[in-house]
Amino acid sequence: MRLSRRKVLAAASAAAVGAGVLAAAALPTQAWAAGPESTYIVLAPNGQSTARAAGRVAAAGGTIVANYSQIGVLVVRSTNPAFTTAVSGSGVDAVASTAGLGTALDDGATVEVAEPAAQQATGDPTGEPLFGLQWDMTQISVPQAHKVTIGSPNVVVGVLDSGISSTHPDLATQIAKDKSASCIGGVVDTSEAAWNPTTSDHGTHVAGTIAASINGIGVAGVAPGVKVASVKVVNDDGYIYPEAAVCGFLWAADHGMRVTNNSYYIDPWEFNCRNDVRQRPVWTAVQRAIRYSQNKGVLNVASAGNSNVDLQHKFVDSGSPNDGSFPVEDRTITGACIDLPAEAPGVVTVSAVGPTRAKSYYSSYGQGVVDVTAPGGDARFRTRGASSTAADAVLSTTFNTVTKTNGWGYKQGTSMAGPHAAGVAALALSAHPDMQPGALASFLERTADALPCPSGVYNPVPLLQGYEATCSGGNRNGFYGAGEINAYNVVR
Repeated sequence: MRLSRRKVLAAASAAAVGAGVLAAAALPTQAWAAGPESTYIVLAPNGQSTARAAGRVAAAGGTIVANYSQIGVLVVRSTNPAFTTAVSGSGVDAVASTAGLGTALDDGATVEVAEPAAQQATGDPTGEPLFGLQWDMTQISVPQAHKVTIGSPNVVVGVLDSGISSTHPDLATQIAKDKSASCIGGVVDTSEAAWNPTTSDHGTHVAGTIAASINGIGVAGVAPGVKVASVKVVNDDGYIYPEAAVCGFLWAADHGMRVTNNSYYIDPWEFNCRNDVRQRPVWTAVQRAIRYSQNKGVLNVASAGNSNVDLQHKFVDSGSPNDGSFPVEDRTITGACIDLPAEAPGVVTVSAVGPTRAKSYYSSYGQGVVDVTAPGGDARFRTRGASSTAADAVLSTTFNTVTKTNGWGYKQGTSMAGPHAAGVAALALSAHPDMQPGALASFLERTADALPCPSGVYNPVPLLQGYEATCSGGNRNGFYGAGEINAYNVVR
């Protein structure tokens, strides 16, 4: 069975970034029959104040729940069925409803492992009880890197995901609680309960790969000396909406995070088309948020996706929308359509490899799109697709959302590859603290281990349908970008 695409997360909360949550403006006399409340993104002209847009929102019967004046974006709720038309005019560059624009986060199945017996902490990752099962850490030279540095606590990685369990024994000391928040609904809630997981352990698994503590209890992270911040952008239904992503990027930027990990795409449409009248405002708002974060010194890392799609030569999208808002349709994809945030300028895009350092059968790819690759797991290559071998996936921290218990388990996907790259970026910043995002991205590429294209049509799982792929390029190619990230090379 084909794996689901990258899961996209969703949003709602209470306390805002920038100008913050505004008091509801006094509404004019209602001249319409109220409909269901909907959420909208309203854009002021680029570089201009949101004041005029805010006035139009009030006149159109909308309530501003977050004013991101830094980038000219308002998050608005309204029961006016004609709000999009009513708010348009001078001071408003574009407006779009976000209804139906959430995409489900692809957790993938979690295969849990038995709780290990605690051991004496040695300060060496290889001494952790479950390190022997972490083939991924050995593959990217983490033990050698840790002899130089385990990372600096001054480096904080924002995990834009489904929340991090603050009680997990491998993570409790690793979370920057003062920088953690929920962005559900496009506004901020800093209460600990709000940024903990509720229905998904995806963010907990990602956080463990980045920074699980060397404490003699479970697994070791790539950079156990750094901190992670939980920036929750996934709602209880497992969706991420554009307003949550915008909030997350700005929250991370304004709270001193140097790296963010983004294992999702935005929109129920796998590819967001700038020439689509409804999707363009979403693309513009997210792009403004990403650019703002980069200008504040943040390197954003994103997963390439689990659709085995050539992102350089995408022509038809046959699986969108995937949130049930409309029937799935075939769409012709042009150069105006991109995967957000993976294809946004300046974002480090990561594909996935398995234990043999070959492209994972599900990983999307693309010459000029993929920057680097990292372990994401490939549980089916040994059987040519017939069955799964859990040990070939990635082992990390988990949280059982039913029993509310912490543990450890295997997941696979480019969602697991991204945090390896984010962790290596955090180690690089620990060793080179003055490095800016552009230089850091280039450094990750220069220090990666080049991997050659396989010849001919590549398909490690011929017993499954739809996983053929062809690699293009030389030392830098569509499957692996500049190569597999190397933790030791960035700190030595």
